[in-house]
Amino acid sequence: MTRLALSACLLIGAAPLAAAPLTPAENAAITADVDGRAGALADTAKAIWSYAEVGYQEVKSSALLQQDLRKAGFTVDAGVAGMPTAFVASFKNGAGPVIAILAEFDALPGLAQTADPVATPIAGQAAGHGCGHNVFGAASITAAMAVKDWMIRNKVAGELRVYGTPAEEGGSGKVYMVRSGLFDDVAATLHWHPGDGNAVSVGKSQANISGKFRFRGVSAHASAAPDKGRSALDGVEIMDVATNFLREHVPQGTRIHYVITEGGKAPNVVPDFAEVYYYVRHTDPAIVKAVWQRVNDAAQGAALASGTKVEVEITGGVYSMLGNDTLAAVMQRNLEAVGGPAWTAAERSWAERIQPTLPTKKDLASATQVQPLQRHDSGGSTDVSDISWVTPTVGLSTATWVPGTAAHSWQAVAASGGAIGAKGGVVAAKALALSAAELFRSPDTLSAARAEMDKARGADFKYQAMVGDRTPPLDYRKPTGN
Repeated sequence: MTRLALSACLLIGAAPLAAAPLTPAENAAITADVDGRAGALADTAKAIWSYAEVGYQEVKSSALLQQDLRKAGFTVDAGVAGMPTAFVASFKNGAGPVIAILAEFDALPGLAQTADPVATPIAGQAAGHGCGHNVFGAASITAAMAVKDWMIRNKVAGELRVYGTPAEEGGSGKVYMVRSGLFDDVAATLHWHPGDGNAVSVGKSQANISGKFRFRGVSAHASAAPDKGRSALDGVEIMDVATNFLREHVPQGTRIHYVITEGGKAPNVVPDFAEVYYYVRHTDPAIVKAVWQRVNDAAQGAALASGTKVEVEITGGVYSMLGNDTLAAVMQRNLEAVGGPAWTAAERSWAERIQPTLPTKKDLASATQVQPLQRHDSGGSTDVSDISWVTPTVGLSTATWVPGTAAHSWQAVAASGGAIGAKGGVVAAKALALSAAELFRSPDTLSAARAEMDKARGADFKYQAMVGDRTPPLDYRKPTGN
């Protein structure tokens, strides 16, 4: 859709209410709607926390969110873009703009932890919600339900969508949804993420490419017949050495990290299979592509040197975030109107018990405060970034964890499974809902956001996924065998 056609659509679809701001009564009704659903939000978040399903395996988590949305009157299209756990839920109330809210729900491997303020792993559980995506999904659908009710009450035209996006943690699920054109007609996309404070950000994230390099050699007795063997592990180690020397000769800000996922089973057997899993990051997607090629060259050289063969599987790849000041102003205003979560005495006591275990000590009162608009770049990566290059996008974080908590930690898992996590989710749901409602009423704001995005990405920009034309890596979290 062209910008002119989009503007026309917005003006026609929302003609009776074009550019009318939300009234205090409407704001109060939306936030009260979210408050009325706070118990359900907490229950959904806790259920997904207990499922703790990793990327592309979030069968129960996705099904629960879809079930709740269907009950609330949304039409759900499941299994989109070649991903069984991905979905798009829609509520359409006549012709008008399409506003999207993102929902994530995947867990991280190796972080099983109870909801207690002391390190207590859960025996037999392989994963945990160290990034709080259980609260992410629950809060996003709660916001959507509140906006839907508001649209009906006030006869607001347009379409509200919830995108159920699997495998954010390294699987790049949203990339395949973008590549499939599922965001092509979206006027604005809103998202949020759990954190240890309340803030809206327009800073860049890290673009990245990730992949697994699999070396294949020849097994032999490591002592009796070492000359007959060709060690796949040698290939991995030579590649790692070459890549580590490469670090001196890459652009400033480049990050390269890896883990050896398979290296053989016994020292006296020359391993015929070994695997190493790499990430390359930078805020500039072009630099990521160039450095990734050099890492790939190191792999090819290592295979030649070790007498092995190597193959590579791209498991993920994302752009850096394209910030949008127009939308950020809307979300910042609404987050400030909502304010941070208010803890009970019991919740503060829980926070005080976990605080000594945190590497960074922050004032617990900061959880109740809203920070100024954030413009600093992030060290992490997210597949939300790809969406930001095809539709205006903005996000916020809320205090779902105790201030000072790092993401991907047992402390984040613990908070995400309890009352503090759920309260942060309520704040996020309110800010998302108020922002979405305001945008439905603001065609000029949507047009300005689109113009800002078009200018930032350049007139010649054409979206091309960093993962190329590969299909979603649905088994990327499963152990690799030879």
